[in-house]
Amino acid sequence: MSASQSERASEVLARLARVTDPELDEPVTELGFVTGVEVSQSGLVTIGFRLPTYWCAANFAFLMADDMRREVLDISWVRSVSVELGAHMYAETINRAMAGGLSFQEAFAEEADGDLDALRRIFDMKAFQRRQLALLDGLLASGHEVEALLALDVATLRTTTNDRDNAKRIARYLERRGIPGPARDHDPAFVDDTGAAITPETYLAHRRVLRRVSVNVEFNGALCRGLLAARFGEELPPMPAEPSLLDFVRGCGPVLARLPEILCLPEH
Repeated sequence: MSASQSERASEVLARLARVTDPELDEPVTELGFVTGVEVSQSGLVTIGFRLPTYWCAANFAFLMADDMRREVLDISWVRSVSVELGAHMYAETINRAMAGGLSFQEAFAEEADGDLDALRRIFDMKAFQRRQLALLDGLLASGHEVEALLALDVATLRTTTNDRDNAKRIARYLERRGIPGPARDHDPAFVDDTGAAITPETYLAHRRVLRRVSVNVEFNGALCRGLLAARFGEELPPMPAEPSLLDFVRGCGPVLARLPEILCLPEH
């Protein structure tokens, strides 16, 4: 690969890092879903794509593949994008759809189950909730008071901290703040899933909702990583100092490795 092609491949990877698993709200690059990027001198891009199991939901797989295709097509020098999903029960259908620019309904016809836009909104909301909890926890840990935070509007939230980590959390949260309702400068910074401002009276109940969503997604994320590592014979991420859901998945490793055999499904 020439220097210019290497630079272009890096640009493609940077764009792919903006694509998230719809359920986990984590970049496909960090999850290990992208297996490779090839760039031709004429501007043709080929992206290798894998998932933790042979039977991962077709709608999730399609959403990620289509998001990758659209994100990379937006690069000025790219002429065409080929997203190649491997080792999946619907790989042929999804790859054909990506090559032809087909919608989910066009690709799966009568097999298509539900509206992808509605599914995307469900998981966008969960991402909003998880990011809100992470931001609240970060700001509270740095000394902010609940009542003061709940009184902030969107414009004030942007400048409410000089802490680098919290500034990143604010930026990520504001990317999703418009999901439940308007996110203009004068709108409340912290709202629930209906767009209503959170008050000191509703805060604890609302926080319990956020925590339930977060724990569920954390478990799914840990299971996803465990399945991917077991399927492809890779190492799980290093364990944190404190026990986590990854410890549970690590303990289940031998069983996870045998899931294709147990369920009589192809391993790859």
